[in-house]
Amino acid sequence: MEKQWWKNSVVYQIYPRSFMDSNGDGIGDLRGIISKLDYLKELGVDVIWLSPVYQSPNDDNGYDISDYQKIMNEFGTMEDMDELLKQLHERDMKLMMDLVVNHSSDEHHWFVESRKSKDNPYRDYYIWRPGKDETEPNNWTSFFSGSAWQYDEATEEYYLHLFSKKQPDLNWENPTLRKEIYDMMKWWLDKGIDGFRMDVINLISKVDGLPSAPGGKPYDWGGDFFMNGPRVHEYLQEMNQEVLSKYNIITVGECPGATTADAIKYANNEGTELNMIFTFEHMDLDSGPGGKWNVKPWKLSDLKEVMSKWQNDLEGKGWNSLYLNNHDQPRMVSRFGNDKEYRVESAKMLGTFLHMMKGTPYIYQGEELGMTNVCFEQIEDYNDIEIHNMYMEKVVEGGEDHNQIMEAIYIKGRDNARTPMQWDNSENAGFTIGKPWLKVNPNYKEINAAQAVADQDSIFHYYQKLIKLRKEYEVIVYGRYDLILEADEKIYAYTRTLGNEKLVVLCNFSGEDAPIEFPDDIKFIKPELLIGNYEVNEEVPVTSFSLKPYEARVYLIK
Repeated sequence: MEKQWWKNSVVYQIYPRSFMDSNGDGIGDLRGIISKLDYLKELGVDVIWLSPVYQSPNDDNGYDISDYQKIMNEFGTMEDMDELLKQLHERDMKLMMDLVVNHSSDEHHWFVESRKSKDNPYRDYYIWRPGKDETEPNNWTSFFSGSAWQYDEATEEYYLHLFSKKQPDLNWENPTLRKEIYDMMKWWLDKGIDGFRMDVINLISKVDGLPSAPGGKPYDWGGDFFMNGPRVHEYLQEMNQEVLSKYNIITVGECPGATTADAIKYANNEGTELNMIFTFEHMDLDSGPGGKWNVKPWKLSDLKEVMSKWQNDLEGKGWNSLYLNNHDQPRMVSRFGNDKEYRVESAKMLGTFLHMMKGTPYIYQGEELGMTNVCFEQIEDYNDIEIHNMYMEKVVEGGEDHNQIMEAIYIKGRDNARTPMQWDNSENAGFTIGKPWLKVNPNYKEINAAQAVADQDSIFHYYQKLIKLRKEYEVIVYGRYDLILEADEKIYAYTRTLGNEKLVVLCNFSGEDAPIEFPDDIKFIKPELLIGNYEVNEEVPVTSFSLKPYEARVYLIK
């Protein structure tokens, strides 16, 4: 297995709007991030991934970019960006930018030109089609509800937008457009950034002819025609040859709907495309037949199956990224742990579970404090376009029950992750002296960074230790993964093996005591407890003992 700096690294994701506000306008900014770099250095992370900070009208919180080479006014200036990069590098930390090139904003000058006339030189930068029988060119729905097509009066054609109608899809079939994108990427890399997280990068190739989803519904999911499309690997290999291979950087592609077989192509050991991808399989475990908002309880056996499949299938062939939450997902302690009586224990257990697996771990801001989901009472308190579009479709137009839909939002809504970072117990959690753009979670008086840093037994210090262990033990980075105790309904247990070292990772996912019976081939010879979230009294574990509620232990056996 070839050693690479990004395999040893731990990435920390910042959602700039919600991280730290330096000027009192209620919106997080680059200067705010700079003021908190020592906190991140103390935590021990290696790479900061910044969600988009480019110029944007903010229809989808910066994922609709109107200028890839300018900074959003609310976030600061390019000088602030340069300063952030300099300050990070002085602390031996790296910066990974978000690359959003499946679509742009409809306010980008490319699109402004593109919609002027059918023979405009920029027309072909986007996907335009005439209507069919007075209706849309096909029946695809967008990720944000409704049709994926928008009619444009000026030229009497429709343009494709897989997300918001202010996010027209770029036409990757056009080589001139691709060159513009590669030049922009080089511009940032020459500035000194250390890599890209690529937003929905596996959607950039659409099937020829853009056929309708079968089944005859007026609007239907067309993912088979734009996810992992026919030319996606060709485009990424070209991007790699033209740009990525010329720099020593970290790359991760967000790839909804990708299988492990897809991942081995995207994140292969030969390095012809990307370093790793984000899978969503484990994020869909609590989605019912009706999709994301049709919430069902998730099962530990399903989590074992999905995580083990990704660990085993990529072994020796590709590299995993490890995450349990991000800016698009609910808070992990609320989703996979217990955010009430066992909040601290279950947050530590989940951190252990993830950081001991094979792959590069991603921490989302506030995860290291055990921040939780939020329950706002009014739909008006939420900001997210996805939430509002869904509420409009289901409740206002569809007549579904308000309380039931609010319950789904409490569990799955993206704003759970976007409430401002909880720095201390002062007003607005120390995030801003102004009015925050999104309300702060009311539990900030108990859950905040000042409290966590001061308490040696906090989740923050536990994460610090997890990150440190990664630097000390190669087995954590490069060891082979094997699932054990597969049938256990409460305990997720696995080993990592490298040479003559073996880790035994034990995680109780339940709020009850859980007895363990080890298989015969696990011999605890001179075991060393590397980390655990409870005091452990016994000197040497025998072949059977009990884990406390949400307990985690990691043993090293030589």
